[in-house]
Amino acid sequence: MGLSGRERRILAQIEQQLEREDPELAKRVEAINRIEAGGDLFPQAYGDRMRMWALTHVWLIFTVGAVVILLLLVAVLTT
Repeated sequence: MGLSGRERRILAQIEQQLEREDPELAKRVEAINRIEAGGDLFPQAYGDRMRMWALTHVWLIFTVGAVVILLLLVAVLTT
């Protein structure tokens, strides 16, 4: 059952007041609503940072693994 126009306006006013009084809580509520609606797990502001963080760690793990393999090869070939 959908909301009437009056109910939507009241809800919009409540949301605007919440954003003014407690922006952090408003962001959290928005994130929860997005998750429940099947949207992104992270808000856009955090999404790009999380992707960059994950990509950086993947490359770091890959690089460390390559260095370890290279050092093992050098150790085996020099003995």
